[in-house]
Amino acid sequence: MAQDATAERVLAAVKQRRDRVNDALDEDLPMAEPERLYEATRYILEAGGKRLRPTAALLVGEALAEVDADAATDYRSFPALDGERFDLMRAAVSVEVIQSFTLIHDDIMDEDDLRRGEPAVHRAYDTETAILAGDTLYAKAFELLSDTDAAPANTVEAVNRLASACTRICEGQSLDVEFENRDDVRPEEYLEMVELKTAVLYGASAAIPAVLMGADDETVQALYQYGVDSGRAFQIQDDVLDLTVPSEQLGKQRGSDLVEDKETLITLHARQQGVDVDGLVTAETPADVTEAEIDAAVSTLEDAGSIDYAREMAEDLTERSKERLTVLPEGPARDLLADLADYLIARGY
Repeated sequence: MAQDATAERVLAAVKQRRDRVNDALDEDLPMAEPERLYEATRYILEAGGKRLRPTAALLVGEALAEVDADAATDYRSFPALDGERFDLMRAAVSVEVIQSFTLIHDDIMDEDDLRRGEPAVHRAYDTETAILAGDTLYAKAFELLSDTDAAPANTVEAVNRLASACTRICEGQSLDVEFENRDDVRPEEYLEMVELKTAVLYGASAAIPAVLMGADDETVQALYQYGVDSGRAFQIQDDVLDLTVPSEQLGKQRGSDLVEDKETLITLHARQQGVDVDGLVTAETPADVTEAEIDAAVSTLEDAGSIDYAREMAEDLTERSKERLTVLPEGPARDLLADLADYLIARGY
């Protein structure tokens, strides 16, 4: 019941801010020429998504400014800690634009046909247009972040942090590709890859608003770690959910990561316990695997303690992330950030 109440609070908060973020995306990334290129950039932005990262950015701003946000809150002229005004919404949008850029390129690299139930950009258009659309979004994110009217020194630091996050995302993606050709990956290496590929953008989402507002280094670093710990927990829980949630709720075949031989924290731990992970399923594609085969594989992984190992690590990281929030003033926004961390390892399943 408590988990349901948390999810309800988070979803209400996300919806309130998601609608504002979607409006801002229309304003800040309008259609332009060449039309096909900008259609492709709009296609990924309009494909859905909860807008969790920009929501986190807005909540950090609200917490630091001690603003109890409502529909009338002016994120375009938001109070920094020195009383000056800046465009917090544009900063939040910049992070979401980077997220969309990474999704386009991930789908190309993974040769995925679908994204959120719709054809991926490279399938809806073509690979060349998709690459250019991703590159355009990447550049636009920095245009937006450099034009928030925040103090110049804070702007430079915020841009640097986003650039660093992008570099680390590429490093994480490279490690992920490398791991596909290795059979000796250690759990700690996987955790590093997850931090780089997924979690650093959550960290940037939480830290960048604090930087722009002029918060001290301790606060900025604590918020960055809040995002990183939450992001790592999010990805680890995905490993768990892929095996434990029914296919109809997941929206894809349960156990697809296992069928496709994707290394996860669960399989890496199981290998260390002597489990023949490669022999858990014989199906070559998710479409061919049976529920009975997945059930048997899950039972083996449970007996090895591997699913509990991953679940407990996700929970520990979430608790650690919430402890970071003590640098913020008490209030509704801080509470919602804590709820958001809990939601990331539940997500309504």
